Amino acid sequence: MSSVSSHSKLKQTTPPEEKAFLVYVNSDEDDDEYAEAELEGLCEAAHVAVVGSMRQRLGRPHKAMYIGTGKVDELILHVVESGADVVLVDAELTGIQVRNLEEKLERRVVDRTQLILDIFAQRAHTREGHLQVELAQLTYMLPRLMSVYTKFERQKGGIGMRGPGETKLESDRRVAKDKIARLTEEIEEVKKHRDLQRTGRRRHPFPFATIVGYTSAGKSTLMNRLTGSDVLADAMPFATLDPTTRKTDLPNGYSLYLTDTVGFIRNLPTHLVAAFRATLEEVVEADFVLHVIDVGADRWDIQRDAVEDTLRRLGAGDIPCLTVFNKIDQLEDPAEARRLVAEYENSVAISASNGTGIPDLLAAMVRMVQRFLGRIRILLPYDQSALLDECYRFGRVHSVDYRDDGILVDAEVVEDLRHKLEKYAAAP
Repeated sequence: MSSVSSHSKLKQTTPPEEKAFLVYVNSDEDDDEYAEAELEGLCEAAHVAVVGSMRQRLGRPHKAMYIGTGKVDELILHVVESGADVVLVDAELTGIQVRNLEEKLERRVVDRTQLILDIFAQRAHTREGHLQVELAQLTYMLPRLMSVYTKFERQKGGIGMRGPGETKLESDRRVAKDKIARLTEEIEEVKKHRDLQRTGRRRHPFPFATIVGYTSAGKSTLMNRLTGSDVLADAMPFATLDPTTRKTDLPNGYSLYLTDTVGFIRNLPTHLVAAFRATLEEVVEADFVLHVIDVGADRWDIQRDAVEDTLRRLGAGDIPCLTVFNKIDQLEDPAEARRLVAEYENSVAISASNGTGIPDLLAAMVRMVQRFLGRIRILLPYDQSALLDECYRFGRVHSVDYRDDGILVDAEVVEDLRHKLEKYAAAP
């Protein structure tokens, strides 16, 4: 099954660098509209103009060119007619498939992973971001680099085939592997620095929460709303690559550290997950996560499942989660927000952009923080009164009684501080 259409609806924020013809290959017909909108959004983020599209419903990809030879012949006609510079396939292709398609189409062929890597490269602004993107790109390119030379490897003799092809392959492969090793070492140094920062924050015993969600779900907008920070909040995919951590004050004297992370996406490339592991460890190290879901999006359930799958891949699937249904101002039926909160345990419905539901979210965050606090009753010597300040700063003080023999304190504090204060425990 295939379909062809022309596209002129995308608004380009900058002059497009290339014109792309899109090839959709999703197997589930119910996902058609969602898959189209998402890929077009990625093209817009990459400043690529979409000049047409076609679809083939595939049960299994063809080994040589991913799509069937008949569809390739049809694609050739559409590409020429549309004037496309590049063909973009909504799948991850092997190097051989790319090479075969490019020979047939006489156009550059880009797969979904390469498109996402290109967007990440545009969005990277810090040294860490550049290192991680470059590592992901090289890891992606290495097997495809090797596939270029497979025809030489198969031919062990013949005029012009006695060594140069193999020598070139080994040389290029060694250069790529050496650079991957160097980038991995540099990222490891960045990771050590991040670990030191995290350890430093742990000395101030606040719980840690990480905001996760599908790209463009409104994570950075929520971060700004909760912390008063100025994290870039853009509707474009992957507007923020570098994690930002801020101390956040909650009602009734509670506090936590809140981190905003890179957005996830359906079929997030393995190369990106691996390269950004140092960054994504902020999720793994969190005491709990805030999963932001854009309920204004079509098929937000697909986005929810993609985030949950990525959390499992990171080893963070069992971390306590507060589900945050965002953009409820875009719902046609306001009752839908109440239904979602009733259906999903430990959830709230908000609009990060206009502030609706934020008090409910803050109250839910307090409840999450309280899970990590323990009640203590201690009698502090007066020469240790500085510890009372720590109870105020890193917990919730319920009562203080200045007695002749010391300061009687009833408070909720996190585990690290409880250990520090346990020697001053007072009888009930």
